[in-house]
Amino acid sequence: MTEKENFMRMLRGDMPEWLPFDSLGIKHEGIEPFMAGVHADILGRKGNRDIFGVEYESTDSTGGASMPAPRNFILKDISDWPEVIKVPDINDYDFAEMARKGLERIDRNKTAVSVGVFGGYFQQLMAFMGFSEGLFAMAADPEECYNLFEYLADFFDEVAVRMIDAVRPDVFALTDDVASAQNTFMSYPMWCELVKPFQVRLAKHANELGIPISMHCCGKCEHLVDDWMSYGVKIWDPVQTMNDIPAIKAKYGRSLILNGCGSHADAFLFSWSTEEEVRECMRKKIDSYAPDGGYICRGYVVGPKSDPTVELRRKWVGDEYLKYGRNWYQNH
Repeated sequence: MTEKENFMRMLRGDMPEWLPFDSLGIKHEGIEPFMAGVHADILGRKGNRDIFGVEYESTDSTGGASMPAPRNFILKDISDWPEVIKVPDINDYDFAEMARKGLERIDRNKTAVSVGVFGGYFQQLMAFMGFSEGLFAMAADPEECYNLFEYLADFFDEVAVRMIDAVRPDVFALTDDVASAQNTFMSYPMWCELVKPFQVRLAKHANELGIPISMHCCGKCEHLVDDWMSYGVKIWDPVQTMNDIPAIKAKYGRSLILNGCGSHADAFLFSWSTEEEVRECMRKKIDSYAPDGGYICRGYVVGPKSDPTVELRRKWVGDEYLKYGRNWYQNH
C-alpha cells in the first residue's frame, strides 16, 4: 500500500494502515509525502508585489513565507475598490502548462494531489486594506465588501474550474484564516453573510466532481466546522489546541480528518528545547489524537535560517514519528 492509498482510506472514513505524517514539503529521511500541492500561480508575486499591487515581504517568524507588508495598503476606502482592484484576463494564463509544471515532480501512483487557488476572501481584503481598515469596512459597509468579493469570485471561480479540469486533483484546498487564538475576527452572522457564500462558490466546482475538500484555517474556529462540512470539507488543517479537539473528535469521528492538532507551546517550536522535550511532545500529541483514526501527525518546525537548531529539531520530529508514531495503530 502506498502513502496515497493509505490517505485515500482516511478520506473514505476508514482506519489507515499507519499514521500519516504531513511534512509540509520539508524533506525528512525515510518519510514519503502522502499528498503534494499543485498551486495556480495566479497572484503572480513578482518583485514582491502581487497582481493587485499588494506588497509582500518574508519574515523569520513565518519560516520565510511572505505576508502583506504592514504599510502602504492599496485600498484606503472600501467604496473605491472598483477603481483600485482589477482582476486580470483569465485567458492570459496557461492552465495546462501550470498543471504540467506542478505535476512533473509528483508520482500520482504514490502521492495524492491537491489544488489550491488563492488565500481566501477575508485574507485578500486584509491584504488590500490592513486589519484595522479591513475589519472596519466589513462592519461599516458590508454591502461594498460583498460587492468586492463577488467581483473577485467571478475571476477565482473560473480559475478553480480551469485548474480542477487541468489537474483533476484528489483534494481541493480552500484557505481563509478568519480566526485569532480567541475567536473568529468577525461574528458568526457576519461570516455567514460575507465569507461563507464565496467559499461555497469555490467549493461547488469540486463538489460537482466528488472531489473532497480541505480547509486551512488557523485559530479558534470550531463553530464553523458544521458549515464547512456542509460544502464538502473533509480535512481541517491545521487544527490547533485552542479548539476543543477531544469534543471535535467525539462529534465528527473519522468523517473529519484533523491535520496537526498543534499548540504554540509545542516544544519543537523553540530553539532551547532539548531532544527529549521535542520527542516527548510528539509522543504526547500522537497518543492524544491518533486513537480511532482521522488524524494526520505533524511537527512543523520554523525559524530563522541562521538558527542551527531548526534542522536538528526537524530531524528529531521526523525520527520520533518514524520510531513511535508511524506504526502506532499496530502497537496500540
